Amino acid sequence: MTSAAAWWDRHGVWLYVAAIAFGVVVGVAIPGAGAALRFATTPVLALLLFATFLGIPLIEVGRAFRDIRFLGTVLAVNFLVVPAVAFGLSRLVSDDPGLLLGVLLVLLTPCVDYVIVFTGLAGGARARLLAATPLLMLAQIVLLPAYLWLFAGGTVVAEIDLAPFAEALLWLIVLPLGAAALVQALARRHRIGRRIERLFAAAMVPLMMATLAVVVASQIADVGGQAAALARVVPIYVAFLAVMLVVGLGAGRLARLPVPETRALVFSGATRNSLVVLPLALALPPAFAIAPLAVVTQTLVELVGLVVFLRVVPALTPVTGGSSAPRAQPGR
Repeated sequence: MTSAAAWWDRHGVWLYVAAIAFGVVVGVAIPGAGAALRFATTPVLALLLFATFLGIPLIEVGRAFRDIRFLGTVLAVNFLVVPAVAFGLSRLVSDDPGLLLGVLLVLLTPCVDYVIVFTGLAGGARARLLAATPLLMLAQIVLLPAYLWLFAGGTVVAEIDLAPFAEALLWLIVLPLGAAALVQALARRHRIGRRIERLFAAAMVPLMMATLAVVVASQIADVGGQAAALARVVPIYVAFLAVMLVVGLGAGRLARLPVPETRALVFSGATRNSLVVLPLALALPPAFAIAPLAVVTQTLVELVGLVVFLRVVPALTPVTGGSSAPRAQPGR
């Protein structure tokens, strides 16, 4: 298992690309599988997050709450800078209410789940980002209606039910984190707990591959059916990733954050909460039928972009002063 885990770790980026490609092939070749795979998305993602949380000593999360500078910078980037960027980019589809709403829904909501995994893979401060997730979730629940009212109009806000945010918080954060805490407590007293920790540490790359493949395969067929219309939002999402890469690096330097925290900030600013807002988009009236597909398109663009980020972000944030950044070993 150790040698296999080491091989997965060395070739992780290419394995993720292969998983995305596999998802595309399955989704296109077997479009009927999409519905079943959509049901599998939450369990697979919850298992991935359980493995991620299991590899983070919870004492680090407690200490991270005291890092006001990092938390303040993350909140400022996500709820002051991102809305301005999202508003500007969304003007490119302001003539289509469905596309406009889909773009705004996904770009205005920071990710609180697999961003932690990608942050760890890039050598970022995943414990500090994990500590920020309750604040990020609460802030987006409160601020999303206000920003949508400003950018899209009050009639749109009336059509949105925010209940999926609470459901996602339970299934993707509270339950996996609680289970990880129980296993960590068990590991301090019993060998079986330590074996579980080692097993999931070694399984992180396959779990990420499974998550990427399931998410892509479950959505690609629907996106393909509206490819012509959705082509308009692809440049928006690519531009968002590029802009937020620059913003994250600049904000990290301005706040004088250490390298691991700067990397975490970049991923937090660039990664969006698509899997959580998708149920919101699906609940919209038929007049906004393309909005869910605009959200799904963002997911597909983002996953490819994050794989690129795994190479680019560490290269742009080298460690100086003779120290070394945490090696990108998920689950450790």
